[in-house]
Amino acid sequence: MDATVEKDEARNDATTAKPAADLISVRDLRISFSGFGPEIEAVRGVSFRIRPGSSVALVGESGAGKSVIGQSIMGILPRVARISSGEILFNDPQSGKSTDLAKLNPDSAAYRAIRGGRISTIFQEPMTSLSQFHTIGDQISEALFLHRDVSKREGHRLVVEMLGLCGFPSPDLAVNRYPFELSGGLRQRAMIAMALVCRPALLIADEPTTALDVSVQAQILKLIKDLQGEIGTAVLMITHDLGVVANLADEVVVLFHGEIMESGTVDDIYSNPQHPYLKGLFGAVPHFDMKAGERLISPADIGSDANESKKPPERSKPPSESEAVLKVRDLTKTFTGRSGSFWSAGKDSHVLAVDDVSFDIRRRECLGLVGESGCGKTTLSKMILGALTPDSGEMMFEHDGETMDLAVGGIRTGELSQAIQMVFQDPFGSLNPRMTVFDIIREPLVIHNIGDRAEHSRRVQELMERVRLDPRFLNRYPHSFSGGQRQRIGLARALALDPSLLILDEPVSALDVSIQAQMLNLLKDMQAELGLTYLFISHNLAVVDYVADRILVMCRGRIVEQAPREVLFRNPVHTYTKALMAAVPYPELDRKLDFNVIGGADGASHAKWPAPFSLRPGDEMELLDLGEGHKVLVHRGTEQKDLSA
Repeated sequence: MDATVEKDEARNDATTAKPAADLISVRDLRISFSGFGPEIEAVRGVSFRIRPGSSVALVGESGAGKSVIGQSIMGILPRVARISSGEILFNDPQSGKSTDLAKLNPDSAAYRAIRGGRISTIFQEPMTSLSQFHTIGDQISEALFLHRDVSKREGHRLVVEMLGLCGFPSPDLAVNRYPFELSGGLRQRAMIAMALVCRPALLIADEPTTALDVSVQAQILKLIKDLQGEIGTAVLMITHDLGVVANLADEVVVLFHGEIMESGTVDDIYSNPQHPYLKGLFGAVPHFDMKAGERLISPADIGSDANESKKPPERSKPPSESEAVLKVRDLTKTFTGRSGSFWSAGKDSHVLAVDDVSFDIRRRECLGLVGESGCGKTTLSKMILGALTPDSGEMMFEHDGETMDLAVGGIRTGELSQAIQMVFQDPFGSLNPRMTVFDIIREPLVIHNIGDRAEHSRRVQELMERVRLDPRFLNRYPHSFSGGQRQRIGLARALALDPSLLILDEPVSALDVSIQAQMLNLLKDMQAELGLTYLFISHNLAVVDYVADRILVMCRGRIVEQAPREVLFRNPVHTYTKALMAAVPYPELDRKLDFNVIGGADGASHAKWPAPFSLRPGDEMELLDLGEGHKVLVHRGTEQKDLSA
């Protein structure tokens, strides 16, 4: 009893020299935003703890208050925000002091010593968080010199050492690289190195893997977990991905509209979820074990009959090859650049972005195209759309009984440009912020001189209802909509011209899991209702598995495997396909990622592939037919029995 009283007294004393058991103790935290209208309370009485060396996950959708809580701990809240009440007790194990960060001036020297030195953060988008005018080494050493008294030579050594710990292949060379010279995964590793170079007590990771491919995401999660064991830092993971949480967290705090819906250990949360919102988040995650006809359920669907009433009708039989809308044969595209610098001339370099690609897209089917960033997916889609001209090959497109070769260069006009439309990855950047929703959806009709204003008004309202948006919002601007709503607006615009083929380029990668579930369900519904044909591009095999009829797996400009979805996931053959499947995080504790297998980027490395699949200069490759529409790229002369061996 006496020990309990002493512990409570120690925790209530904000200036005690003896640290409490918890590294961070957040108590009844309330954060308000004030603007031109009434004050809005974004965080409402949140309480949780972070123990030294542990991992705590803040889980919720956009607008739940996750990032605001992280910003309040770092002392970087925007000027319109303030902590109205509550405590953020930081018990520094290094100094032995306890500080209430909620009462500490964020501009004070004391807070600056904590921020970056004892508490660091990793932001969501490394490209915008890093300066493009300074080398990686300079940016990491800046944080080091601000918080530690080290010489320039020692600082350089520590930076190289940290880059090595963060998995840079040549850390001594990487210090002189600029962010634009690095891939997305390496830029995120640089951000992690910058955050950990001072060996802080707490690392706040704000959606650190959202913008990354699944395999790179797995590598970053492994890196954070390894560094946590190496340095002993605690981690506050801010995310909406329950698969990520299952592989990293010790404790979970589930937020919705600024309030805690449920919290507990990761075992309790995953084995026995109680709150309907948390159950909805679990139901919104696509996975490979989904049964035929099973539907994703977003939190908004809990307690409703949405899962049954909107279930799309089953297709009686898959489209046949004779019903192909588009036939692509031997398509190739090379980009030419020049190496060197402003002061010295360089040599031309050639990048083979698309290499001898052939496939068909059949009428009324969804063809999934899967691969990591840089594999050639978007380049391929741009050639189909007419934004790029291929070097060789043909793309035979059937429209209104006529067949035409899309590979022929020139600007497309008239019916051909109407027949193929695209939904882009970024739902905000693809919409004009100065146009109303009505004008955005109507614009294709105006450009192609289809109908008058009265007909436009009728058509736009019909499209709004089709994508499940209220027509009363037509006079609003894009900034007043959520990411999922903006993506629906982009979909309505693409459907305005009744296209024969709709290209969906990563349409859900920027969305929360629940909004992603709603969007995927909408796409399946519309395909069944309107008989649409999709080319669905993604890096996430689990997402493609949910929407696609057939799947193409692309790597380094080549189609390495293709099959109907049920065949591919039952029997993946190519090394790269297996690597992609192994990198998808499940929201299940008994199916965690095998970090020992995923450790490096070997899945995408031709040199690491076994002999039947490896791509070396001069090798002749062919697609080996395994039956049931299943084909895999192998060395010419390879037989099916060689694969089983």
